[in-house]
Amino acid sequence: MNAPSYRTALASLMLGLAACTVGPNYEVPKDAMVNAPGAAGSLTDAHGAEVTEDAVPSNWWRLYNDPLLDSLIQDALRSNTDLRVAAANLQRAGFVTQEAAAQGGFSGGTSGALLRAQESAQAFLLTEKVPVLNEGDFGISVSYQIDLFGTIRRGVEAADANQQAVKAAADVARITVVADVVRSYVENCAAGDELAVAQHSLDLQSQSLTLTRRLREAGRANGPEVTRSQTQVATLAADIPRFQARKRLALYRLAMLTGRTPNDLPPAIGTCNKTPRIEQAIPVGDGATLLKRRPDIRESERKLAMATARIGVATGALYPTISIGASAGVTGIAEDLGEPSTARWNVGPMISWVFPTNGQRERVHEAEASSSAALAQFDGVVLNALRETESSLANYQADLARADALKAAQASARRSANEMHRFYLAGRESSLADLDAMRTLSTVDSQVAAADAQVAIDQVNLFLALGGGWE
Repeated sequence: MNAPSYRTALASLMLGLAACTVGPNYEVPKDAMVNAPGAAGSLTDAHGAEVTEDAVPSNWWRLYNDPLLDSLIQDALRSNTDLRVAAANLQRAGFVTQEAAAQGGFSGGTSGALLRAQESAQAFLLTEKVPVLNEGDFGISVSYQIDLFGTIRRGVEAADANQQAVKAAADVARITVVADVVRSYVENCAAGDELAVAQHSLDLQSQSLTLTRRLREAGRANGPEVTRSQTQVATLAADIPRFQARKRLALYRLAMLTGRTPNDLPPAIGTCNKTPRIEQAIPVGDGATLLKRRPDIRESERKLAMATARIGVATGALYPTISIGASAGVTGIAEDLGEPSTARWNVGPMISWVFPTNGQRERVHEAEASSSAALAQFDGVVLNALRETESSLANYQADLARADALKAAQASARRSANEMHRFYLAGRESSLADLDAMRTLSTVDSQVAAADAQVAIDQVNLFLALGGGWE
């Protein structure tokens, strides 16, 4: 083979090696659960008119039309400690990616030394002692590491996928914080609503007790009837502290979530006594958009990409490290530095290859096993997302139907209690019948308030399961 053809063949070989990148090229596996036909189906088929296939709004909490809630969420997005941690983690991941990208390529350095030394004569094949001299050594070097097998590229790919996974984790933290703020606000207002219902029932029963005592004094009621009425008053009064405590706990959670002390919350929050509720069909989109929207799915998919790239990093350690370098400087007696006899330089390729590999092949298999585990986790996250969404939809549908049924019962119980009370005042019914009717109405009122609160919580849980708000 003549010289030109030899150089052409060598150049072709080098270009071919340069185009080679160790490890598998990442793509979402075709058999991954996210690609299953059933995963992208409709979310509305089995849930009636309570939901629609309209796109989930980014700022879904604004469907409540509550400026106070909007301000709380903005405060949480600015000050929540979990989000501050997530932001710091994302910043750190960005620096890790920059560090990986800075590997390889050009590097250089300088060195310098000026010392008084006694050199070994025999090192120079001399038998006489070399005199003590002032010596100098100054130089500069530069090298370029060739990523011939793509090891560094795989490292950058892994770091970039990790950064994207951390960003998705930050999105998870964000939608979780938003949902927690809305849930705590709903629980605060719902506790206020149930407290108001309980207080109203207590007031009515207290009025009934006062009336029963007057009737006893007039001879139209007896002692047991008064005792029964007193028992009902005490029973209703016992519920008041429970609702007050629930309201305080919700306020404490709101304070923590928004990064403030409980005393710093706006006073209007503490006086809320009407359960917030979205009075429209909930927009849920479909399964395909759900899988794209939920940040925990994106986080898991990026972790799979990172694990796949790390197979290439581990494989690349089996191959040599190749650099092209050059250095120049002066070395010699200090008084002669700068003379032609003290000059030195070199240029050429440098190859570093460690033998034996000391378990490196096993580290490749370890990376492959980690990739398989990441795929299993990815499938699990997808399945869990579908389970959470369908479960939230089912709970919302059931609780909404229960609330509607209780409201019908409430209207009936109110009519019955009003009629029974009129009959009791007219002497046509006993105080026991009046008390029973009032007790039934109080129970149903309490159940309706609790059912409304549960529907409101279900709505929050549904939007959380849908991954709404991360945009």
